[in-house]
Amino acid sequence: MSKSSVARNRVVYGCLTISVSLTGLASRRFLGDFSFIRMYVGDALWALMIFFGLAFIFRHWSTQAIAVAALGFSFGIEISQLYHEPWIDSLRATRLGGLILGFGFLWSDLLCYSAGVGIGVLVDTYLTPVRYRAG
Repeated sequence: MSKSSVARNRVVYGCLTISVSLTGLASRRFLGDFSFIRMYVGDALWALMIFFGLAFIFRHWSTQAIAVAALGFSFGIEISQLYHEPWIDSLRATRLGGLILGFGFLWSDLLCYSAGVGIGVLVDTYLTPVRYRAG
């Protein structure tokens, strides 16, 4: 990935990553009775957290590169849910493993991940003005 003309503030993106992560966990714990929120919003927040986390780590990457990486990672995790063997299912049975790896493949999750990354792109575009344009 090549460097872009943006340099993100790591404090801002670290706080965004943590905030979105805590909001996602809270949505699962406290709003679990509302099926729409549990089914869809949590997945969008998960992908948004991945987007902000990548923006934190790779602060010079372009917004497009971060979006592609976040979608690739999120879609890869979702597709991995089609694979079931005892060793990976035992990882999924743990709290952390279940949060990271999920349990079962759903097409709707891919749409939620796309929405979450789309929100990340909008926020990132707002927060990271282009300092110069490569000619």
